[in-house]
Amino acid sequence: MPSPITFDKLTPGTVISGLASGGPVEVLAVEMHGSSAATVTWKDGDGRPDRKVLFEESLAGLKMVDAGRRWAFNADGDDFLVASEARRLRLAYLFDSMLAVNTSAVEPLPHQIRAVYGEMLPRQPLRFLLADDPGSGKTIMAGLLIKELILRGDLQRCLVVAPGSLVEQWQEELGEKFGIEFGILTRDKIEASRVGNPFVEGRHGLWIARLDHLSRNPELAERACQVDWDLVIVDEAHKMSARVWSGEVKKTKRFELGEMLGQHTRHLLLMTATPHSGKEEDFQLFLSLIDGDRFVGRPRDGARAVEVSDIMRRLVKEELLTLAGTRLFPERRSYTVEYELSDQEALLYEEVTEYVREEMNRADRLADGQGRRRTAVGFALTTLQRRLASSPEAIYQSLARRQRRLDCACERLRSPGGTAIRLQ
Repeated sequence: MPSPITFDKLTPGTVISGLASGGPVEVLAVEMHGSSAATVTWKDGDGRPDRKVLFEESLAGLKMVDAGRRWAFNADGDDFLVASEARRLRLAYLFDSMLAVNTSAVEPLPHQIRAVYGEMLPRQPLRFLLADDPGSGKTIMAGLLIKELILRGDLQRCLVVAPGSLVEQWQEELGEKFGIEFGILTRDKIEASRVGNPFVEGRHGLWIARLDHLSRNPELAERACQVDWDLVIVDEAHKMSARVWSGEVKKTKRFELGEMLGQHTRHLLLMTATPHSGKEEDFQLFLSLIDGDRFVGRPRDGARAVEVSDIMRRLVKEELLTLAGTRLFPERRSYTVEYELSDQEALLYEEVTEYVREEMNRADRLADGQGRRRTAVGFALTTLQRRLASSPEAIYQSLARRQRRLDCACERLRSPGGTAIRLQ
């Protein structure tokens, strides 16, 4: 049985356990205060110094530790190999700045690499609108971002919100190209959840949800917002729209879902190829999903275009290049081709044009209260000229379909006395 520790045994260099909660410490100095108390100064295993006043009755809880080797490599070798390999993988991004590229089955293009490593990853937290043209590979960019954040230990819970027709495509591409398995939110998984919320149940935190499944179900949207997401990605984000009507902001259910998710995620990425509908007020309302402070409230009438390069990137097809520096898409050239019409073609063109003009004027004369109908009629009739420019067969089929619809409408509107309402 070891002898009890006394003040005279607390000499510099002695290793004692019980002085600090972190483990054994090395005594640096002892300053006596009479015979029953002393101030002991020590350093812990990390070299951090500390001190404490000890009384004689406190010495009973101290133990002398062998000052020899404090660590020994006598653990299981396989366990040590697994632990060291895990540590190496966790720090791999420090030595390979594009680790996700080198560990995925993709060959990213220059604009995709710039988007992920030059514009999105440096932003902490990320609030960004990726609005490149169709065909630019926005799903590839999102997959690289997800995998890079996972490799850096910065992502455990991710939610991808996409239109219903695209969720399977998202799951397939993320699995095959990046080796990341996402689960698709379905009614069966919701019903099978013991707590009624699969988002918070278990360790699986990678989900793909249908946009309308969440937006049309407030209770389900609330469940999604019970999770503090690391990253939320919204595909076809322009569907989350809002507009100004009669001086007030009218928000769709999809827009309200975007606001809710934005408040419960650290990183938010919106993706769309059509961010601007032509109305600056609506565009600025859409941007409030990314930066609610800058675009809060209803935009003023006649709002001017704002600088958004810090929260948005948009590249058109002409700017997309391959690794060899050539155009990714063929150059588009538009020009007018002139040709002469035959006598019958010219007659058909004149009669259809006259018909369109007459009906367009009739549409313009509709009452103001029927403005929506006036727009619909005008659009439908203008389409006839486009069909005419396509081919005689196209305009014939369009006029035949219109005649059939008018005949059906006449039958429905036929009065009891047998007089039909004449429609043009």
